[in-house]
Parts: sequence; C-alpha cells; structure tokens
Amino acid sequence: MKRFTHMLAAGLLGTAMLLGGPPVLAAQEAAETSPLAPFFQWVNFAIVAGVLAWLLVKKAPGFFSERAEQIAAAVNEGSRLKEQAEAKQREAEGRLANLAGELEELRAASRHDAAAEAQRIRAATEEEAGKIERAAQAEVEAAARSGRQELRALAAKLSIERAEAVLRAELTPAAEDGILSAFLGELSIPGGRAGRLN
Repeated sequence: MKRFTHMLAAGLLGTAMLLGGPPVLAAQEAAETSPLAPFFQWVNFAIVAGVLAWLLVKKAPGFFSERAEQIAAAVNEGSRLKEQAEAKQREAEGRLANLAGELEELRAASRHDAAAEAQRIRAATEEEAGKIERAAQAEVEAAARSGRQELRALAAKLSIERAEAVLRAELTPAAEDGILSAFLGELSIPGGRAGRLN
C-alpha cells in the first residue's frame, strides 16, 4: 500500500511538472510579448503548490501518525529498559551493601562448621583409639594366657624330665629290686594293698 501511494505521489508530481513546464516556457517567451506572463507563472506555481499541498494533506497525517507511533513505542521501550536497568542497578547496589554482612555470615558459618567437624573428628579419633586400645588389651590378655599355658606346659615337661632324671639317678638296679620286693610284700600281706583292693 505504501509503495502504491509513493508511486501515485511521484506520478502526480511528474504530471504537474509536465503540465506546468510548457506554460512556463511559453510564458517566458510570451513575457517578451505578453503582459499576462507573470499571471501564468503564478498559476503554474499555484498548481504545483496545490498538488504538493494536497499530497501533504492526504499522505502526511498517516505518515506522521505512523512515525509518531514508532517514536512513542521506541520511547516506551526505552523507558521500560531504563526501569529494568535501574532495578538491576538497585539490586546490585543492595547486594553490594549486604556483601560485607553476607561474607561475615559465611565466615561465621564456616567457623561453626569447622569447629563441629573438628569435634566430630576428635570424637571419632577417641572412639577409634578406644577400639584400638581394647583390641590391644585383648591381644595382650590372649598372649598372656597363651604364654601362661605354654609356661605351664613347659614347667610340666621340665618337671617330668627332672623327675625322670632324679628317678634314673636314684633308681639303681638294686633300688628297683628293693621297691619291687616291697611292693610284692605288700601284696601278700593280708591287710596289705591286695587285701584292701579286694
């Protein structure tokens, strides 16, 4: 539609120039001869000015109203963007103002967390140390029991070996015969060992 109006305006302007051109040339030639030449010049000027005025009156309001709407939309968009930018600036300034407080809160929270973690680690370490100590105590007690049993077994073995050695040293063939005779004698006595067993 705009293209058509532009073409129409250009066509009307060209027609006005074509129509106004020959009379102007004729008026210049007639000016030398005719006293009405200035009148025709003014008529030609009036026609061209009228066509231009008609185009301005017909087309200018739509163009200017459209342009005014574009400008108003651009102004509204600019105002909206400015408000957004100001809101972001206020938010950034607020954050910046609260930054020191937030940093102190983060530091306090991290100190609290670190103290809690240290306490937890201390408790876990003490518990683990207690477990290790109990396990070591149990191992020591088991080793002591095992050692006592080994010592008893060794003492029994050494006692048996010592008794055997003493018996071998004291038990001579003559002593063996004497012990055997005494044993047999006890068996034959009526109140002896054989009588007690029966």
